[in-house]
Amino acid sequence: MLKPLLIGAALVALPLAGCDDKAGTSFTFNATGDTGAMAVTDNGQSGELALNVPGFTGKLKLPKIHLDGDDVEMNGVHLYPGSKVTGMNIDADHDKGAVHIAFDSPADPATVQRWFLSKLNAAGFTLHPEGSGLAGTSESGEPFTLKLQPDGSGHAKGMITAS
Repeated sequence: MLKPLLIGAALVALPLAGCDDKAGTSFTFNATGDTGAMAVTDNGQSGELALNVPGFTGKLKLPKIHLDGDDVEMNGVHLYPGSKVTGMNIDADHDKGAVHIAFDSPADPATVQRWFLSKLNAAGFTLHPEGSGLAGTSESGEPFTLKLQPDGSGHAKGMITAS
């Protein structure tokens, strides 16, 4: 069961790949199933995809993956305009799991917070401000958090966690 997931993850990653010397988006996919554990990782620096699945361990050299705000969608809402995804971690464990998306935005945390609060609540989420971020539930009632911190003048680093 894990091998089809691996193939699917690799096929999704390939069209997103870009060819340049800039750091790419780091990507991690971890899953546990009836046949064992699986891990697929790309640190965003080397363009090397590491695979560890039942019956196979190895590395593949691929172009670096670059994701921006338009590549992430939550019920029709993308990341804040001009954002760049710096990391994505998907943990799948039988019927539960979580997605963690790290990103940089070209606006201060308060601006990004207001933007997400308006857009996501209009898309069916039930969120409220919590510190400089947001907390609540997705449109399907699953836990959702957004944490934001300043990153220089007029920029924010964010982390979205959704179950």
